[in-house]
Amino acid sequence: MFSLALILAAFGGGVLGALIGALPAFIFTGFIGLIGVGVIAAGGPATILTDVTFGALFGPHIAFAGGVAAAAFAGNKKRYLESGADILTPLNKTNDVSVLLVGGAFGILGYIINAIYVHLALPTDTVALTVFTSGVLVRFIFGNTGLIGEYNTARSEVAATAEASKRKFIPDSKTFSFIVIYSLGLGLVVSYLVDLTQIDVLGFTVSAALLIFVQMGFNIPATHHITLVAGLATMATGNIYIGTLFAIIAGLLNDIVARTFNSNCDTHIDPPATAIFICAFIIFIFM
Repeated sequence: MFSLALILAAFGGGVLGALIGALPAFIFTGFIGLIGVGVIAAGGPATILTDVTFGALFGPHIAFAGGVAAAAFAGNKKRYLESGADILTPLNKTNDVSVLLVGGAFGILGYIINAIYVHLALPTDTVALTVFTSGVLVRFIFGNTGLIGEYNTARSEVAATAEASKRKFIPDSKTFSFIVIYSLGLGLVVSYLVDLTQIDVLGFTVSAALLIFVQMGFNIPATHHITLVAGLATMATGNIYIGTLFAIIAGLLNDIVARTFNSNCDTHIDPPATAIFICAFIIFIFM
């Protein structure tokens, strides 16, 4: 089930994720994925897509997860970052071997966890489930705020209670409608294109690459959960409207997960990956 060569390669992928940062590593997942999609569309093999984009080099469960773990360690244990949830900053600046080793260790862990999930034939996107699992482990190992975060206990108990009472796990009506509309739009176009090309990760690779604008400081949302779930549902059913419906579900679920796991926290549990594996489970089981 395990390959020594892949375990060693996963260590390198995790080190890379720590070195350049979790989000930059994931952005390259998108760009390399676009190349892989192009090769497939031209009639070539799927090697670049399967073994590079989602493999030891840029697989989110390896490079991104390794970067997330290294950031949590660098921020919360070494105090190199203002927050252990900072997934944008390349950790090359730390010049600390231990930070890279944490990234490499979680790269290996990501490979092993995903291999186990695949061996068990879990009916979901195992890469996304691995990213979530790794993030939870990071939260408990390197975090200080618990699984769903905590409010500033340094303030008075009354103030903390008042703030806690205002915490919303469900988006308000304005945010809800905004997410529905942009998920609807993306779902429609991606479902159409996936139905046309029969490449379910087409939209995902575009969305992942677009996150380069987040790295540049622009305020754009992550959309890869929406586009991937739309692609999976469309391929499973052959129906672009069902694909669009699942795009909306993924968009809303991502927001709920972000409010639940990433509010007032000091490590990163990835909301898009969480939304993906939940939606993929539903799609794979029932469709």
